[in-house]
Parts: sequence; C-alpha cells; structure tokens
Amino acid sequence: MSEEKIGFFGRLKQGLTKTRDNIVNGMDAVFNGASNIDEDFYEELEEILIMGDIGINATTSILERLRQQVKEQHIKEPMDCKELLTQSIKEQMRVAETAYDFEKEQSVIMVIGVNGVGKTTSVGKLAGILKAEGRKVLLAAADTFRAAAGEQLTEWANRAGVDIIGGAEGSDPASVIYDAVNAAKARNVDVLLCDTAGRLHNKKNLMEELRKMNRIIEKEFPGVHRENLVVLDGTTGQNALQQAREFGAVADLTGIILTKMDGTAKGGIAVAIQSELQVPVKYIGVGETIEDLQKFDSEQFVDALFNRESDRADG
Repeated sequence: MSEEKIGFFGRLKQGLTKTRDNIVNGMDAVFNGASNIDEDFYEELEEILIMGDIGINATTSILERLRQQVKEQHIKEPMDCKELLTQSIKEQMRVAETAYDFEKEQSVIMVIGVNGVGKTTSVGKLAGILKAEGRKVLLAAADTFRAAAGEQLTEWANRAGVDIIGGAEGSDPASVIYDAVNAAKARNVDVLLCDTAGRLHNKKNLMEELRKMNRIIEKEFPGVHRENLVVLDGTTGQNALQQAREFGAVADLTGIILTKMDGTAKGGIAVAIQSELQVPVKYIGVGETIEDLQKFDSEQFVDALFNRESDRADG
C-alpha cells in the first residue's frame, strides 16, 4: 500500500470535514431520531441532501432507490437505511471503466473552465501523472490572454519533463492549437494536453473560440481520441454546476476535474454534477502538489464523506 495514496485519502477525508458536518450530522440526527420509516423520515433526508449541495436530481434518484430497497427488504429500522443510502450514493457516482480510455489511446485533451478554478495547475499535474505512466505528453499553452498562464504552464512542463507549444501573449489561441496538433502528429505524441483561456465575462467570444479550437482538432487530427475536461472549483457549489452547463453547451464534455476539495462545505456538489449533467467526475484535487490530483474513486469519496475507513485507500 503506497503511503501517497493513503495520504490522499486522509487529505480527502480532512478536506470533506465541513461537508460532512453539513450532511452526515444531519442525516445521523434523522436516522437516530426517527422512530419509524415514514414520509416525514424521507422528507427530512431529502432536505438534508439538497441542503448539502447534492442537488434535486441526485437526491430524488437516491431516495427513490432507498424507498424501493426498504420495501423489497422489509426494513423497519431507520438506522438500517444508512448503509443502503451510502451504497446508493456510491452507485450514483461510479465512473465507467471506459472513462480513462484516453490513457491507452492517442488523445487530445482540451481542459476548459473559468479563471481561478485551477485549470493551468490541473493541466500541469495531469501532464506529470501521464508522463509517470510512460506516456509521451505535449502541452499546448492556448491561454494567450492571461500573461502569467504561459509562464505558469512552462514551469509545470519543466517539472514534468514534457514539451510545450505556446504562442505570444495576445496571439490567436486557435493558431496555438493548430501548431500543437501538427507538432503532436509529427512527434508521434501519445497525449496532447491543451490549456485554454477562462474568460467568462466575454462569454460569447470565449465560447466561439472553443468551437473554433474543436473544429481545428477535428480537421487536423481526425479519428484521434477526444476529451473535453471541465475544471470546477468544489468550493463554489451550485455555481460550478451552472459553469459546467455553459461549457457543455459549446463543447462535448467528457469529464470533470473537481479542484479545491480540501476545504469546501459544498463537497456534495460532486454528486449533483454527475447526476445532473451525466458527465463523470474523472479527477479530484485536494491541494497543490502533483500527488494531490488523483483519479476519482466513488468508493473512496463516499467513504471519506461519511468518515469511514476506506479499504480502497490503496487506490
């Protein structure tokens, strides 16, 4: 068992403390306080889950499943519902085996999101993770609007020991993507990771730009495995869901990177996003170092949320 992974579970558990106080304590009060399983019991559970940012869609489907199991298994004691509920949340969040196919195939990964969510950092960390798995990685610094973005990404590229294609500040991001795609083909790169600008105040232009980048990749690199990962800040709760919707309108989202989970009271948003958008959370971040970004594991996440020892802590 690697200490690093156990360390990650520990940090995740610690990071979800505020969320746990929000959701789990309330749920325990319902489980302990209810004398039988009736409508009031379900309504109180519903309220706690929605207040915990788990969202209406996910809450409805979790509780529908719970009602069904209670009926089928003839459960009479409220406390006996706790395990069923945690299992139901795990199932809601499970990531399909195919979610990480890009690791095995030649891929172009576009990383999108608003400013300040940790996009450039996530690209850098992903580059490090993929390089460590023996993949040949190339970075595209297509955020040409934020002066520090290129420098920041170059620093990550050096740290990970991977090449980077950039453009001058203020240059056309689509031309950076064009150059990077052609470099990736010429150098027979396994994974091209593209960092993009995150301006939402000028939404129309930004979104148009994303479409343009997508068209270039399709035209220049037909048949390559495509991923559009949206980076969301776990501390922003329902706002993150709204951002993902807006990006989903212009790019076919294939996954979510959820950052800043090391101090949010809104960790339940991970469940909501997956349920509302039908897009899996693929990576979760709990801090600054490369080890602090890891593949999302629904068992581990729910165990951390409910403050249980995870037998999956070794990954």
